[in-house]
Amino acid sequence: MSSIPSPDAQAAAGPRLLVIDTATANCSVALFEGGNIIAHDSRALGRGHAERLVPMIAALPDKGRAASVLVNCGPGSFTGVRVGLAAARALGLAWNVPVHGYSTLDLIAAMARQDYPGQAIDVAIIAGHGEAFFRSFDAQAAPLADLLSLRPEDAAALSKAPVLAGSMAAQINGLRSAPALLADALAPDAAAALLLPAAARSLAADPIYGRAPDAKPKAA
Repeated sequence: MSSIPSPDAQAAAGPRLLVIDTATANCSVALFEGGNIIAHDSRALGRGHAERLVPMIAALPDKGRAASVLVNCGPGSFTGVRVGLAAARALGLAWNVPVHGYSTLDLIAAMARQDYPGQAIDVAIIAGHGEAFFRSFDAQAAPLADLLSLRPEDAAALSKAPVLAGSMAAQINGLRSAPALLADALAPDAAAALLLPAAARSLAADPIYGRAPDAKPKAA
């Protein structure tokens, strides 16, 4: 199964667009022109995004130079989110081009829709502290509720869609009363960014953490 769009499946995007995705264990970049992908690199790094991202962008045609930049704002790894946003904002400033964002779960839902068309989709990814970031989407991959950070059993109680996608999908599926079809191998990839509806890839380039910070300031 493939969730990377072919050129005729992509929405027209006009001039060149650079997409950066470092919010999870994967690190990926993609360069689009007129809606067609012209270069792409994706690596399952786990860690080390900060060291690898800039060389990956530099290896793209024209060193990734584009008329706009799109970046995964999270949720996911705190460090990964910050690395991607810092790079996107720096390039936007250097090139004097707009920078927009999208959400990890929205992209996974859009990718899963390619493999399971016409099906509602629940997305669950690792959130840390044993929890899952969870969100439900309709058959058009539009969100049905807010992003939540939940214990697996609570996410399973909410999960009713026939398809479960994301890095926590298998664990939550085992807790559901009625098992779902699994797309647990899907990881966000910059090359799939144009599968997102236009509104979902027009977010402000600000971090989406999905939960309150672990560290809290001391009371006065």
